[in-house]
Amino acid sequence: MVSKKIVVRCESGLHNRQATYFVQKANEFEASIYLESENRKMNAKSLLGIMSLGIVTGATVTLSAAGADADDAVKALEALLARDVY
Repeated sequence: MVSKKIVVRCESGLHNRQATYFVQKANEFEASIYLESENRKMNAKSLLGIMSLGIVTGATVTLSAAGADADDAVKALEALLARDVY
């Protein structure tokens, strides 16, 4: 399992368009991927789950993945959280 704490840098947090792109990217990987914020952990492949976390700019989240492509998944998703994705 790969796990990494990340500070969300995208301007509007992880809402609407950013959340959609994040989930689409997560679904490109076979690994099981989870995003945790304030003791709430959601499947990163679920748009409703990710949006329900209410992640704002500057929030620290934990991204974790398990599976054959877990390293690649964490790296790719970390890059999305570091910038505006659209």
